Amino acid sequence: MTSQPPISESSDNSDNEIPKGIRGSRALRAILNAMGGAIPFVGGVLSAGSAAWSEQEQETINSFFEHSLKMLEAELAEKAQTILEIMARLDMNDKNTAERVASPEYQSLVCKALRDWAGTESKKKREYIRNILANAAVIKVTSDDVVRLFLQWLSMYSELHFTVIAAIYNDKGVTRARIWEKIGKEEVREDSAEADLFKLLIRDLSTGSIIRQHREKDYAGNFLRVPAQQRRRKGTASSTVDSAFEDTKGYELTELGQQFVHYAMTDLPSRIEFKQNAEAEEKKA
Repeated sequence: MTSQPPISESSDNSDNEIPKGIRGSRALRAILNAMGGAIPFVGGVLSAGSAAWSEQEQETINSFFEHSLKMLEAELAEKAQTILEIMARLDMNDKNTAERVASPEYQSLVCKALRDWAGTESKKKREYIRNILANAAVIKVTSDDVVRLFLQWLSMYSELHFTVIAAIYNDKGVTRARIWEKIGKEEVREDSAEADLFKLLIRDLSTGSIIRQHREKDYAGNFLRVPAQQRRRKGTASSTVDSAFEDTKGYELTELGQQFVHYAMTDLPSRIEFKQNAEAEEKKA
């Protein structure tokens, strides 16, 4: 019987090896293999890349992969924690809630929230996602298309935008000067970057149909025309433009804005109390 020759270090398998001597090299190799199998055209690129890294010992590339893995792990942990918090707020013994959570429409909302996770770069935005999905499971005051728009807003707007929304909520007719004061900002010059930022916030929310200037309505919900104001015959026109913090025109939330507050900024009480990493804490004890 002829003995099999020993496998050489220079065999074809070595082309796909990750550089030795780094933490997580086995995990990196598994991810390369998984990506190559899941996305066909990536396989050749990764195979050639891994061969090059083996030859050149590119520590920078290895460090990049390690950092990426840590980010993916952290993102998965955040998603799992959010899903757990949503489930802790739902009464799954309620037939309507259970059917709603299992429905394709609700699952589509969850998938969109998870796909757009990169836009939820802060703890506050992740809380908004939790609240939106939890409320969407138990209340039906608006359509799923509108709820999907709310999730999109979390990626489009900054936390400061939502702070302005909260300042206008339940304060119909609030002026720009009052909004600036309510969000805790100090008085600044009209030609400052802060003034430009505030004008941008108001413009973004206005064009996004989240806020509008206060308008009177009739009983049928129709907006009333503002009577044309007669020009003053006496006096001279002002030599300056309207201030970014003018104190005469009132603002209010649109119906979309009102519903966003109800869904995103209203937290359902938790029905189940749990601690993150509770099992790990028990093992330490």
